[in-house]
Amino acid sequence: MTELGLFLAKKSVNKAAISRRTGISKSRLTQLTSNESTKLRADELYLIALAMDINPGEMLNEIYKDLKLKNNP
Repeated sequence: MTELGLFLAKKSVNKAAISRRTGISKSRLTQLTSNESTKLRADELYLIALAMDINPGEMLNEIYKDLKLKNNP
């Protein structure tokens, strides 16, 4: 499961409702939540956050919490 999948599960989100509200297909949501190699686009993250009535920044921080800048030489 991807970080998005874990986030949606933690929030008990109904993916069918998200699909209806955002226009993102159920199959795309399944890819985004289960396939690590599938890239989440910024517009998708934004629409999902809006459909969940949360701040997109909160979702971004949670999903990419392990992402860090490389150290400068």
